Amino acid sequence: MRRLGELEAEIMYRLWAWGRSATARDVMTDLNKKRPIAYSTVKTVADILYQKGLLTRQKEGRAWVYTPTCTRQEYTASLMRDALGENPDPAGALASFVQQISGAEAEALRSALRAVKRRSEA
Repeated sequence: MRRLGELEAEIMYRLWAWGRSATARDVMTDLNKKRPIAYSTVKTVADILYQKGLLTRQKEGRAWVYTPTCTRQEYTASLMRDALGENPDPAGALASFVQQISGAEAEALRSALRAVKRRSEA
């Protein structure tokens, strides 16, 4: 999975944070609180995200309502998986990653590994 462009990320981050579907106009209204952006620009980028499979859309009246196809966590995990898959030394990449994370992140990783182990043993 490719990394998101700047506006793609802003749209996806809002939809993930809101936890609900939204129209391009909803997103544009929120984006305009920080910087001016045209409706047509938001609509075009939402359509690109739909074509990439990151959003679904459903017609409601005259507007498309967009919904993420994955959670932010699933998207991040996919990026991580792709990075490991492209590396000729995934164990080395993981070791380097672990050396760079904070103590809290390391504990979160240990907790996630324990949870996966429990599920596989069940």
